[in-house]
Amino acid sequence: MKNKLTDLNDHLFRQLDRLSDNGLKGKDLDREIVRSNAVSTLAKEIIANGDLVLKAHVAVGRKLLPSTKLPAMIGDRNDVE
Repeated sequence: MKNKLTDLNDHLFRQLDRLSDNGLKGKDLDREIVRSNAVSTLAKEIIANGDLVLKAHVAVGRKLLPSTKLPAMIGDRNDVE
């Protein structure tokens, strides 16, 4: 894998093809199911990480309007009256 999300997608479809093989039986099928669960778990983590990176980029790139009022933070000098 080249560490791109498109490569992950291809890898997941190849795994699906292996699971769909009607020739898999018994222990071979059991091993492929365990492998598929591991791949699925890792894929979810990779996708969640990519989602976090995307959200961070969006948050940094977003500009606030001058009229936007942010909530006061606890301990902020501006929240004391």
